[in-house]
Amino acid sequence: MTDARVTPDPAIAKTSKAGQIGWADVDLLRHPNGPRDRQLLLGDAVTILGSRDDHIYVQAEKDGYVGYVPSDSLTEPTKVTHQITAAATHGYADASIKSHDLICLSFGGKVTALSDDQEFIETAQGFIPKQALSELPTKPQDPITTARLFLNTPYLWGGNTRAGIDCSGLIQTAMLSADIACPGDSDQQERLGHSVAHQDYQPGDLLFWKGHVALITSKNTMIHANAHHMRVVEEAIVPALTRIADTTGPVTAHKRL
Repeated sequence: MTDARVTPDPAIAKTSKAGQIGWADVDLLRHPNGPRDRQLLLGDAVTILGSRDDHIYVQAEKDGYVGYVPSDSLTEPTKVTHQITAAATHGYADASIKSHDLICLSFGGKVTALSDDQEFIETAQGFIPKQALSELPTKPQDPITTARLFLNTPYLWGGNTRAGIDCSGLIQTAMLSADIACPGDSDQQERLGHSVAHQDYQPGDLLFWKGHVALITSKNTMIHANAHHMRVVEEAIVPALTRIADTTGPVTAHKRL
């Protein structure tokens, strides 16, 4: 059985042209004006496969997901030079934090430098503080450190940004920052790595439930975006297991990458 999340619809896939996300972030939709499956970020590379109802059918380079984005969210590909490595940052109208903010960008977004000075990189999205950026290619980051950048981020189904993220979006973001290929949904992520004995917790392990995933941060704690707290939290593993079992069921897998 093919996976519709990553297998282009042959009835739609008519072209194959490179594109790039030009908005700060955009929902990747199951069909035009339909439900969000994931989100794409500024500078994300996509392959344009077709169009329908003022939407473009694309396949994301980072995870192979297919779906629809608004036509005006795409731009011609440019060579990106920097990545947002702060949890979030602003693009300003001028090279001053007192100038008008033009856009809010989330961790993982990629921009093209037009010029730079001691404090800012000038981009098409405005002047971005250098503290929020890393020059590409970035060095692999500790996935736990990346996940903690999103602490207290509101829970958002299908979200991939500091404004809102879900459990699998958090894991994907953390793993991609570590240069580990990672799909966008927890059932796909559960196929990663190898199984280890339950309760043999090590930082970087993943715990799975039906429709949920968490990242182990120590032998006693884990971090996850969840609908119980409606935000990203780092909490003790044992009481969380009991709570989640009451609503979702038992752990289905414990994986080490």
